[in-house]
Amino acid sequence: MAVPKRRTSKRKKRARNTHKIAPAIVIQTCPQCGTMKRPHRVCLECGYYAGEQRVAGQEA
Repeated sequence: MAVPKRRTSKRKKRARNTHKIAPAIVIQTCPQCGTMKRPHRVCLECGYYAGEQRVAGQEA
């Protein structure tokens, strides 16, 4: 059975795991009302998606 001979140092472990970070969340402006929203999702403020009213927006 394979057993590590030495303990893996923090430097080795962290260097190996550098690519395992969460991607940054992308934020865009809504073309309808100008608020910030995530792409490919209905705007929470106005309720528009792809130029059409999909859901009722929040009342200000």
